[in-house]
Amino acid sequence: MKSLQFDGNSIVRMVDVPEPEPGPDEVIVATVFSAICGSEMKAYRHSGQANGNPGHEAAGIVERIGANVTEVKIGQRVGASAISGCGHCSYCARGQYTWCSHFKFYGSMHAEKFVVAARACHRLPDEVPWEVGVLISGDGLGVPYHSSTRMPHDADSVAVFGLGPVGLGSVLLQTYLGRRVAAIDVSDYRLDYALKLGARWPIQGGTSTTSTQVLDATAGHGVDIAVEAAGRPETAKQCFAVARKGGTVVFNGEQGEFPLSPSDDFIRRDITAFGSWFYHFREFGDMLRLYRNGLRVGDLVSHVVPLAAAPEAYAEFAAGRTAKVLLRMQN
Repeated sequence: MKSLQFDGNSIVRMVDVPEPEPGPDEVIVATVFSAICGSEMKAYRHSGQANGNPGHEAAGIVERIGANVTEVKIGQRVGASAISGCGHCSYCARGQYTWCSHFKFYGSMHAEKFVVAARACHRLPDEVPWEVGVLISGDGLGVPYHSSTRMPHDADSVAVFGLGPVGLGSVLLQTYLGRRVAAIDVSDYRLDYALKLGARWPIQGGTSTTSTQVLDATAGHGVDIAVEAAGRPETAKQCFAVARKGGTVVFNGEQGEFPLSPSDDFIRRDITAFGSWFYHFREFGDMLRLYRNGLRVGDLVSHVVPLAAAPEAYAEFAAGRTAKVLLRMQN
């Protein structure tokens, strides 16, 4: 079957690989769409990936099932969560797979077929388009939604630093919730895209006046919530600079260590900060309801291309000239 291989140094290509085999409690899904995520850029730009590929957002049709599978049946439409819990602990019982001490990550979803735990499959209703299903079962909308569940309900203003797919997902969701959103990025394409999704203040990132522009937009008060979705120390520091007194900083972008001052960044301004990784499996139903109630999830998708066009798609994504990109399989 066809699959993507990441060689590093911005080289990705389509190769032939053996079809996967389901283990106990696992299923094989014939992929309809997979989605490119910003977290794949490390493997794409740098060292590549020796085995499989970093694809972890996909939806398709159950083709084969392993032993003990009762959650889904052959022929069902499903979206896959890349994180599956052990199925036995208290966190799994509450559908909080990312908190399970023995969770398993499933990748290699940029392929005509992929293997995933049956308990990590969300059944997609027939009326839900594939393009929407892959976003509400993956982290395209999952990260923005999970983050939103921990944000102050009375917040009025939000600054989103970094307008990759997760950042744009936050723009879409926060504007839907009625909040004023400042969207910050270095890409003109993504700034324009954020405006289409409802952002009120598009602000050029990477300048000495970025934080000042956010503060000026809020009459000097700062925003209630600042979301770091770029994964960069400088934007993380800017989040603290633009959060109002008593405000909240949300970390979505993976990154290394950088210095923060407990006194200046937290104590003297009553700042709350938290991180959100992926989403809880149980939150799928809430995201589905938001879509049914009018959240324009499909608007996050800017490009749909065949798997064979992945090299061009990744180049455009890396250059900041796309929003969410879906790879369409030939089946």
